[in-house]
Amino acid sequence: MGRATKDVTDTELSILEVLWDNETSSVREIAEEIYPKVGASQIATVQKLLERLQAKKYIKPNRRLWPHQYEAKVSREDLLTGQLQQLANRMCSGKLQALAAHLADTFTAAQRKSLVKQLQSTKKR
Repeated sequence: MGRATKDVTDTELSILEVLWDNETSSVREIAEEIYPKVGASQIATVQKLLERLQAKKYIKPNRRLWPHQYEAKVSREDLLTGQLQQLANRMCSGKLQALAAHLADTFTAAQRKSLVKQLQSTKKR
């Protein structure tokens, strides 16, 4: 990801997950997916979180439709890459390889074998 990733709260992430799964959603549709019961306060909360995500340039609204629809501007993969790079910057002098090596050390033998297989298939692409 070319630009610095901005922090995303757990609730903002849940909204992004709805948008990634559905491509576009209205405020009410998002609220219905993340809250067990939806009332005015949940809809207001989702609206505020959408405003924050829009300010971070992670989503974009389509105000031509009614109700307004929202879609993610950032992919799950790009957000993950940015968040991992932030963690590497803070904990591993910016080195993603050091972060990956540490993670690999926590894997079981079967998980390491699966990872090696995945890395080999990625290399062939």
